[in-house]
Amino acid sequence: MSKQPLCSTEIGALWMTYQKKTVILRMIEYFRETAESTRARKLLDNMWKDLYPMVEELKHILQKEGAAVPIGFTEHDVNLNAPPLYINGFGVMFSRVLKEISMGMYTLHVTMTYRDDIIKYYRRLTQITHTYYYEFTTYLLEEGLLPRPTFINLPQSSAYITDKAYLKGTNILGHKRKLNTIEFGYLYHLIETNITGMQLISGFAQCADDSDLKRYFLKGQQLSKKMIAEATALLQAEDIQVPATPGGTVTNSTVSPFSEKLMTYCVYLLSNFGLGGQSFGAAFSLRNDLNATMSFLAKDVFEFARDGIHIMIANGWLEEPPSMDIHHLR
Repeated sequence: MSKQPLCSTEIGALWMTYQKKTVILRMIEYFRETAESTRARKLLDNMWKDLYPMVEELKHILQKEGAAVPIGFTEHDVNLNAPPLYINGFGVMFSRVLKEISMGMYTLHVTMTYRDDIIKYYRRLTQITHTYYYEFTTYLLEEGLLPRPTFINLPQSSAYITDKAYLKGTNILGHKRKLNTIEFGYLYHLIETNITGMQLISGFAQCADDSDLKRYFLKGQQLSKKMIAEATALLQAEDIQVPATPGGTVTNSTVSPFSEKLMTYCVYLLSNFGLGGQSFGAAFSLRNDLNATMSFLAKDVFEFARDGIHIMIANGWLEEPPSMDIHHLR
């Protein structure tokens, strides 16, 4: 029995995977060059060695099917001679965030695949992602660069919610109920990822030559600050102090390690990842004030992401996904 051709959703998933994977390879190449320790360099190098053959395999799959290979991001999008733009463990910190994005995207993409070899391809990519997310997390914890979330007293009983006031988050006296651990988890994750995102985009703004692009990155920096401030205020109102993240520092270098095309696409990718996280946060938070906060922040992130799309189109940086050119089988 001959192998079925790739269907439309598989082509779309593979196309998107190629874009993201080539971004990651270029960034890892730079972070590997500027790594501050032998252990960090080895971790980043090992991940590159595991991912590069997967990208080559993806190209081979598309070529074998007679499909055009996307342009993606090439060696022209990274400057390996640029001095360190980030220090204090940032390369591993951001690579950990990239693995978070990968986990979400592979889960989505595998639900869009039907051919056995493509399903197995995403299973292998997922295994690589889980491996390095664990390795990066372990490294950052052991180096004291990643704090653990707040500890609480262990629950001593189980119960059902019987009062709809639980959803309002307030009682008849106007006192807010305490956050539950699920709600806290989404707020904490929002703060943690936006701290790293703010550091990344601050470096981008510092070395961008184009004035419009610099303003766009600075706008993103302020948006990250706003999101961190909103989430922190919600926690501090309940006397919950968020542990500070000691890792990640932007140097005073103004030499860009990445092309403006790559930097803009990376910010676009992070914005969409943030939208997904906020959607989950709003969906699984039961307090109405948290739902409202997440919704307002999501609106700001969506508008910022759309601005990035306009910039990429204006500069000829946004590659067009394959269109639904339907082939009618006889």
